[in-house]
Amino acid sequence: MPETEKYTEEELVTLLKQRQQSAFSYLYDNYSGALYNVILAIVPDRDLASDVLQEVFVKIWRQCESYDSSKGRLFTWMMNIARNASIDMLRSKNYQKSQQNRELTETVYQNAGSSVTNIDRIGLRKIVHSLKEDYKVLLELSYFEGFTQDEISKMLNIPLGTVKTRLRSALLQLRELVKN
Repeated sequence: MPETEKYTEEELVTLLKQRQQSAFSYLYDNYSGALYNVILAIVPDRDLASDVLQEVFVKIWRQCESYDSSKGRLFTWMMNIARNASIDMLRSKNYQKSQQNRELTETVYQNAGSSVTNIDRIGLRKIVHSLKEDYKVLLELSYFEGFTQDEISKMLNIPLGTVKTRLRSALLQLRELVKN
């Protein structure tokens, strides 16, 4: 099995801006799954989500010159592109018309076979919202929005250690609430 190359974020960005195909392949191999999940959380149709993912990588390739590392991490930048492309898809007239024209039975059968657990359906988000505000914000940003602890620390302007401690406490409290 051939050993795959590993890049630091800085090296990856530099190679992408130089239009290196190997860097783009690395980017796709290592980030497409996470971006697909971001898209799928917004666009419920797997086929459409796959189409949006392809559009996202085309945008990333075309717009990699506009990435500015001083404004955030590469993954955060790509996640924003994915989120925006997903929202654009949902707002498009073609998507709106296709949803109006779908038969009811098609939706029923799709939902019946869904293996993805919906966080809202099991009530986890409701339980999170019963926690104190500090914990609720951290869990929302970390687990539902996908931000790293370091990003949250910078975003909320609190020390990284504090973020880690509060998240740990929040998870322990959440575990107790879920048990009851």
